Amino acid sequence: MSHVVSIRFQDDQMKRLRRLARRLGRTPSETSALLVEESLREAEFGHIDFRDSGEGRQAYVKASSLAVWEVVRLARSYHMDVTKTAQHLKWLPLRVQAALNYAKAYPEEIEAVIEDAAVKSDFQILSRMLPQAEEWVLESDLGE
Repeated sequence: MSHVVSIRFQDDQMKRLRRLARRLGRTPSETSALLVEESLREAEFGHIDFRDSGEGRQAYVKASSLAVWEVVRLARSYHMDVTKTAQHLKWLPLRVQAALNYAKAYPEEIEAVIEDAAVKSDFQILSRMLPQAEEWVLESDLGE
């Protein structure tokens, strides 16, 4: 069930909302609902914020360049061991735990991004984050 809430925006706020909505390819109403949802999630989950990425808006671990799904993928390589994952990242374990808590609450969201990333090459992912990246293919003369 959805509910209608009336909000009054100042002219400058409305301009900024419309600009963001255009950038996201959404209506101002959809964008407002998205921003409220993200704010609610940020209030519920410590160390999580939302940012634009090459894949759209995503949950990230605050003060890092890692999206939650990236932390989850790394944690899986350590059999979901928070301490080992934190040591790998040189983070406090609570930051890793925050990412895992978020992923547990929104598994479909996180799994969808992990699946999408699995079909892309490492270079495709890297080039979205670093547009200036160039891929070099070296030919080997081994065995000739």
